[in-house]
Amino acid sequence: MSSDKLTYTVSQLNNYVKNIIDNDPYLNYIYVVGEISNFTNHYKTGHFYLTLKDEKAAIKAVMFRSSAARIKFEPQNGMKVICRGRASLFERDGSFQFYIEDMQPDGVGALQIAFEQLVEKLKAEGLFDEKYKKKIPSYPEKIAVITSPTGAAIQDITNVLTRRFPCAEMIMCPVLVQGDGAAEQLIDAVKRVNDTNAADVIIIGRGGGSIEDLWAFNDEELAREIFRSRIPVISAVGHEIDYTISDFVADLRAPTPSAAAELAVPDITDVKYLLAKTEDNLETAYLNIINQHKARLKFYAENYVLKNPINYLSNLSEKLNFTFNKLSSAYSTLLHQNSECFAEKCAKLNALSPLATISRGYSVAYKDSKPIKSVKSINIGDSLLLILADGKAECTVKSTNEENINE
Repeated sequence: MSSDKLTYTVSQLNNYVKNIIDNDPYLNYIYVVGEISNFTNHYKTGHFYLTLKDEKAAIKAVMFRSSAARIKFEPQNGMKVICRGRASLFERDGSFQFYIEDMQPDGVGALQIAFEQLVEKLKAEGLFDEKYKKKIPSYPEKIAVITSPTGAAIQDITNVLTRRFPCAEMIMCPVLVQGDGAAEQLIDAVKRVNDTNAADVIIIGRGGGSIEDLWAFNDEELAREIFRSRIPVISAVGHEIDYTISDFVADLRAPTPSAAAELAVPDITDVKYLLAKTEDNLETAYLNIINQHKARLKFYAENYVLKNPINYLSNLSEKLNFTFNKLSSAYSTLLHQNSECFAEKCAKLNALSPLATISRGYSVAYKDSKPIKSVKSINIGDSLLLILADGKAECTVKSTNEENINE
């Protein structure tokens, strides 16, 4: 190797090249357009690591946490972006890369992409499902209004509530509706109304504006707080064409703040008409019941029983006597028939009685308390007991003789 040539270590060479790049004013503040690939959101550090590429080339890029926290959307592979930053060399690896300080979608705004991404996320979790929507009470006593105390929205809501249903109490919850801290105040207001059970329904919203003006109502935590609310929530953000995440997750979406107030309470004129109609119906029903009872009373008053109770009782007494006599006659006839039948059966039973047989001169012989049926069952010298019509006799067998008395 020639001695007149400079010799560098790897570190020295990388440092030399890095200084050249860092001191180049054309590379310190530049915009690079490219498509994202190999995107990684490092969950521990919060840094973004990615590759920017076009049809012919690619460059490694990094976006540190301090810059990444400011963007409104989630970068994704395949997304085309415009990045502002600086080019430099990472000395340790000797790799040329782009350090991103700001990133915007190429074509569609960052806020719009962030809005669409959050809509898809919350929709997938079920926060927009109809089955979770709570019914707005028909006659609320208290309405909490979460909005700016100085905007046109509060004036519109107040005018409508006062005109339509003045008996309801409006509870004002003043908050910021745009800018830094607005989302946090909105979240806190919804939570406080629920914690204190301060109202029967909540109206949350503001007047119209750009997507940046309405952005506080696209906050993810606000959406989750509205979803958790035990009190029904009506969202009224912007004008009829404006939609925010709060509109999707609320129990009811109103196109304007004035419309929200109309949906929150009934019209006092309709309520008065309904009360008057109900009063008429009750009066008509009451009169019908009175007339029915009058008709029944008249019927009973003109009834034969009430007019002539003595005659009515006499007729019943006569019918009772007739029925009694008829039953007595039937009973006597039945008793006589049963008596004759009973006497006939008694005579038959008496004829079959062994006592009757004995009374005609017969006797019954017993040996060892058992009746004797055959001469074969006795022996000479056995003691027998004879049952006669008028008493008993004990006998001793002297002889036996088998004889067929039927022959």
